[in-house]
Amino acid sequence: MKIGFDGKRAVSNNTGLGNYSRLLVEVLARKYADHQYTLYTPRMSDNDRLAPLEALPNVDFATPDRALWRPLGALWRSKGMTAQLRRDHVDLYHGLSGELPLDIARSGIPSVVTIHDVIFRRFPECYKPVDRKIYNYKFRRAVEDASRVIAISECTKRDIVADYGIDPAKVDVVYQGCAEQFHRIPSPDEIASVKARYHLTRPYVIAVGTVERRKNQLQAVEGMAMVEPGVDLVIVGRRTDYGRDLDSAIARLGLADRVKFIDRVAFADLPALYAGAVCSTYTSRYEGFGIPVIESLSTGTPAVIATGSCLEEAGGPSAPIVSPDDTGAWAGTVNRLILDDGFRKATAEAGHAYVERFSDDAMASGVMDTYLKVLNR
Repeated sequence: MKIGFDGKRAVSNNTGLGNYSRLLVEVLARKYADHQYTLYTPRMSDNDRLAPLEALPNVDFATPDRALWRPLGALWRSKGMTAQLRRDHVDLYHGLSGELPLDIARSGIPSVVTIHDVIFRRFPECYKPVDRKIYNYKFRRAVEDASRVIAISECTKRDIVADYGIDPAKVDVVYQGCAEQFHRIPSPDEIASVKARYHLTRPYVIAVGTVERRKNQLQAVEGMAMVEPGVDLVIVGRRTDYGRDLDSAIARLGLADRVKFIDRVAFADLPALYAGAVCSTYTSRYEGFGIPVIESLSTGTPAVIATGSCLEEAGGPSAPIVSPDDTGAWAGTVNRLILDDGFRKATAEAGHAYVERFSDDAMASGVMDTYLKVLNR
C-alpha cells in the first residue's frame, strides 16, 4: 500500500503539528514496514528533526512535480496535489492537520483527516476574523469530504460532531504519543547537567507551552505568591503579547526572582527539565489533547491540570485537577506536592503508569485500523 500525507508541517513546523506529523509517519513506517509512505510538501527545508524519517527506506518526500505549481505552494496543496497523488498511484491520502485537497472527494482517492482541536471556534478572540473563516471552511470541507476522520481525543470528537454535524460513527479517536526521548526517566546526572545549563539552582514548577492567553500561565504566576518560598516557576515557551500580562503580575507581586522565562530550549533537554521539576502545570483553558501533560507524566513528574477540555483524558484519574480560574486551589495543590512526599510519589507513579496507554504502538495501530476501515469498506 502506498500512503500519501500532507507533509508541510512535518517539514517546516517544530512544534505541535510538526511533531505529530513526524512521529506518526515514523511509527507507522517502522511498525508497518511493508508499506510505502510519501510526505507531500510545497518545498523542502533543512530540519534536523527530519533525520529519523529520511533514514527510513520506506519513507520519501515529494514536492510539486510540475513547474507551474512550484511557486504556488498553498494553491498546490488545495488544488494541484490531487492530480500528483493519482500519478503517483497513492492508495490513500491522510491530511495530518485538519485539511484536505479541495478536490480529493471527486478524485476517487480514499482519504483520512486528523482534527486536533477547534480552538478558533472556542476562542475566536485569539484569531483574526479572516483566519477564522478560512479555518472553519477548511475544517468543514475536510470532515465532510474525508472517508473517515481521526480525532485526537474524545473532547475533540465531541466538538467536531457538535460543530459540523457529522456522524459520530465516522470519527475514530486515536490518541497521539510523544517523542521517543520522553519514553524513559532521565538519570540524576542528566537532570543535574540540564539544570546547570539553564541556571536552575532551586526547586521549581515547570510550565511548557507557548505563552499565550489561552494557555493561562497567569494563574501559575499569581499562584506563586501563595506557594512555598524557595520554589521557582519556570515558564518554557515562545512569548506572545500575553507575556506583558505576566510581567505586570510578576512586578505587582514581587516575584521577579522566582519566575524564570526560557524562550528557547533544545528539544533534547525537555525530558530532563520536566524530570527535574517538583511538578508541571498545564492549566490551559482549552486543548485538543495536551502533549505537555503526557510528556511530564512520562518523565515521572506529576502534572497539575485544568478542567474544561481534554486535559483529564491526558492526565488520567490521578492527576490533580483545578479550575483554570481558581488560583488558590492551584497554589494549594502545588504546595501539597511540594510538602507531601508520599502524595507526590503516589501521584507521579499513577500518572506514569496511566500514560503507558499513549504509546507509539497504540497510535500506529489505531491509525492503521482507520486506514483499513476506509480501504475495506
